[in-house]
Amino acid sequence: MRMAFINLPVSDVKRSVEFFGQLGFEFNAEFSDEKTSCMIVEQNIFVMLLEEDRFKDFINGDIADAKRTTEVITCLSAESREEVDDTVARAIAAGGKPWKPALQEGPMYGGSFQDLDGHVWELMYAAQA
Repeated sequence: MRMAFINLPVSDVKRSVEFFGQLGFEFNAEFSDEKTSCMIVEQNIFVMLLEEDRFKDFINGDIADAKRTTEVITCLSAESREEVDDTVARAIAAGGKPWKPALQEGPMYGGSFQDLDGHVWELMYAAQA
């Protein structure tokens, strides 16, 4: 079984945990400490939120400034259009920023936001025929 760990630098791990907690995510305390938090996306998919000084331990070079440039788009599937809209609205209410307007393209519907550190998140719903 493969597992995916997406590592993102954050300025304040506690604020990030509070932000993503408001979006309904849970966290694995076993893989978390004062500078790192393991956010559970699915059974085998995790996002490691690492304070910038801790993130630097894992990289060569500089950390991209996600508030000035898009380094990645993290896209998660949604069960419905309503889940897309609700998650984006909760993210904005929790301090995130709108990124692009909601988009309907054929059977696909998506919405997006930037988290507290500028990382782009997208929710995508695909209607089944």
